[in-house]
Amino acid sequence: MRQYAGTNLPFSTTVIMTFLKRLLHATVFFLATAGTAPAQSTFQSPDILVLGDSQLSFGAGVAFLDLFRKIDGQCGLKPGMSVGVLGVRSSQLVAWTAKDKTGKKSICDIDPKWKVNAGSFGVINKTKNKYVQIGQGEEYQFCKAGKSPFEAMFEAGYYQPKLLIMTFVGNASERWANSPEEAENDVRRTMRDLPPGMPCVFMTTAPAYTERVVRERQRAQDNIERAFKTVGQRCSFVRGYTEQTIAANLGNAANFRRKPDGTVKDPYHPTETSAKQFLSLVRPQLCKAIQEQLD
Repeated sequence: MRQYAGTNLPFSTTVIMTFLKRLLHATVFFLATAGTAPAQSTFQSPDILVLGDSQLSFGAGVAFLDLFRKIDGQCGLKPGMSVGVLGVRSSQLVAWTAKDKTGKKSICDIDPKWKVNAGSFGVINKTKNKYVQIGQGEEYQFCKAGKSPFEAMFEAGYYQPKLLIMTFVGNASERWANSPEEAENDVRRTMRDLPPGMPCVFMTTAPAYTERVVRERQRAQDNIERAFKTVGQRCSFVRGYTEQTIAANLGNAANFRRKPDGTVKDPYHPTETSAKQFLSLVRPQLCKAIQEQLD
């Protein structure tokens, strides 16, 4: 049998060994790189994004979806625009603009008890479970080193809504009520992180049950409204605390979750039914704000 030059092995044996060695190298390379190849994304940005705190998780998220079904093709909206609603527990506007871990922990840290920290509705949630954890799933990749959640959310090719609605006040009420300067700082950072030209509406959330909380949030609303007029003029502002909405919620136990004996156990989050009532009361102002932005 013919020998391969430089070896004592038959030619056929050497060829086979060379082939097997190359096959082994190719297999190792494939296994090493297969896990690093980028998966093809199926994510599509909603046309309308509603972003806020836990009021969205506990009733208002569904209420917003219901509202946009009712005003489809109205208020300057094109028919059939897709809607995504995301409410993050205990979050406030300043957390969405924070770049450090401590500042954005309410958004990025895993809830130690429930393992979820947000409520997700509409086209950004393809599951039957409305509760999600930010950072898990391609729809919620907002936590990147050195970037604020807003910066990560609005990166090119990711979230690109035609209309952004922000609805906050509760978790920042003391901060804004006591310091107009902090309210201005929060708005200034928000304007820094929002893409230029993105239509935006800011609306304060539904009134709470107790008078002390309502009065503090009214002061907070005054200061954050003034801040948007001063440094965030390109966003339209809608007051959630009005005479009508306060009258509907203040001291009205029927609009909040109650204990078996009828007393209110959650004075901060109106029920889904009362959230729909709230949006019906502010609908004219919200509709006007949306039309201003989309026109």
